[in-house]
Amino acid sequence: MRTVLLYSILLFAGLGLSQTLPLILVESYEGFFFLVRIFTMIGLAFIMIHVGFEFHIDKNRLRDYGKDYLVAFTAASFPWIFVTAYFVFAMMPIEFWSSFSAWKEILLAGRFAAPTSAGVLFSMLAAAGLGATWVFKKARVLAIFDDLDTVLLMIPLKILMVGIAWQLGFSIIVMAAYIFIAYIYLHRITIPTSWGWVLFYAIVIVGVSELLYMGSKIIDPSVPIHIEVLLPAFVVGCLARPKGIAKDAKPTDVERALHKNLDKYEEKRVVTIVSACFMILVGLSMPSLFQSSDIQHNIPKPVSLHAAAPGSSVDDPVVHGGSEEGRYVTSISAGMPNMSWPMIAFHVFMVTILSNLGKMYPFFCYRKEADWRQRLSVAIGMWPRGEVGAGILVLSLSYGIGGPIVTVAMLSLSLNLALTGVFILIIKKLIAGTPGLLAQNAG
Repeated sequence: MRTVLLYSILLFAGLGLSQTLPLILVESYEGFFFLVRIFTMIGLAFIMIHVGFEFHIDKNRLRDYGKDYLVAFTAASFPWIFVTAYFVFAMMPIEFWSSFSAWKEILLAGRFAAPTSAGVLFSMLAAAGLGATWVFKKARVLAIFDDLDTVLLMIPLKILMVGIAWQLGFSIIVMAAYIFIAYIYLHRITIPTSWGWVLFYAIVIVGVSELLYMGSKIIDPSVPIHIEVLLPAFVVGCLARPKGIAKDAKPTDVERALHKNLDKYEEKRVVTIVSACFMILVGLSMPSLFQSSDIQHNIPKPVSLHAAAPGSSVDDPVVHGGSEEGRYVTSISAGMPNMSWPMIAFHVFMVTILSNLGKMYPFFCYRKEADWRQRLSVAIGMWPRGEVGAGILVLSLSYGIGGPIVTVAMLSLSLNLALTGVFILIIKKLIAGTPGLLAQNAG
């Protein structure tokens, strides 16, 4: 509970700094923001590598995992659909309802509601003494699958944002190769898995993304190649196999060895520190909430916040011969009129309710495996949002999306994160006194 509270406080602290630093660091803010986005992506890569460590499947039961993936896909899609529809019909001016540009921006921004925070969920359930239950086993599989679904869906969303280009086709091929490699060599590559090495892998992943982006920009500055750090980082975690494990060891032995390393006090402490730093960096990446649009346009802003700079050149008017003054007006949502704080609070409440209602689909599944209390517990276990959802907001900002939409999304994510402890207490109360049901199909 203290960890979740800390994350929420740091996210709000970063938000506060994001409102004051642009006014203080007027001349050097763009350089500062460059460092913010690089460190943000390093933190995201570090977290996703650990998500990959948690990913284990039995290849003899692919049909069962296919069902789990379908459930996770649905549980990730409903919140996205609900929140996107709310952003458009409840928050966007009516004249934008038929605008394709508005819809594609909101489709990307609304995706923050889809992924469950796997890292926070796993640690909180384990801390509550629920690590040996069917609920934990099933929630682990579903949370990782819906994070993976979020990563994969970024490709078509990017096509919506920048159009069809050979660079995006190249990105699709690379991502397909990542998935193939992760499946074939799942936890078969012996590499160090301590936190120092994981941090090194994260830095390398972000560095390669930056180099690939800068190199492709030389070839074609209008549509550079940008591989998101989410998937390569996840794949590195999927490939990892701890040292000292025999090549013919059972998958359960590999899983046990990985968890033995991850459960060390120092490892847990570093993961908490990195996640905390990531939260404050995400807060720092948020747009100004208080200044009018005229004032905001006079504050230097980096064109991109993402380590791979998606859309920075595509959406940059200067690249296409436009004016410098038009560089910062890149989004319909960013140009929306400001809202009062009571109205923003109302929208935050509604978006939070809708995003969590969308996660209830697992409750209607697995009737042969568990009773209604455990199925409800799994659905509630999918409610916590965190690092991955925040990463989606960072990616949205990189396309120039801003204004009240992103403000409400960020505050909703913060509220959901702050309530994670409450969600876990509800789960614990629901399954108190029921059998653990370590179902064979739980994964």
